[in-house]
Amino acid sequence: MKKDITIPEVENVFLAAVQEWSDDFMEKVWYAYLVNDSDFNLDSVMVVSKAFGTIDGEMKKTSVLRHAFVEVPAVSVVKIEMIEKSLLVLNNEFMVTFFIGNTLYDKKFIFKSNLISENNTEEVPILFVEGVMVK
Repeated sequence: MKKDITIPEVENVFLAAVQEWSDDFMEKVWYAYLVNDSDFNLDSVMVVSKAFGTIDGEMKKTSVLRHAFVEVPAVSVVKIEMIEKSLLVLNNEFMVTFFIGNTLYDKKFIFKSNLISENNTEEVPILFVEGVMVK
């Protein structure tokens, strides 16, 4: 039975953390974006995020946040959430689930602890700004 189940591979869809100015905080803050660099619309998109890891030898984890998007058009981006700077020392996990046509796709993206920093940036496709990407 298990051999009959095909799990499609997610291609050209990834996450990026981009630093932007925030008038609310009067400093640059990191935002997570879902980037759809494919030729297909993503339908019924669900993003579940959490952070976890060890700080000073003590295990920490955040509450789970859920985001839903009816559609993410082909070759576009959507802003998911702000990543609080105190969480950058933790692993930030984003579980993304969506449909292309009648096929369900899902993938787990993890920004490892301390990965999100200005030292690790590269140009993000479609946004054309510097950011940290996980594929």
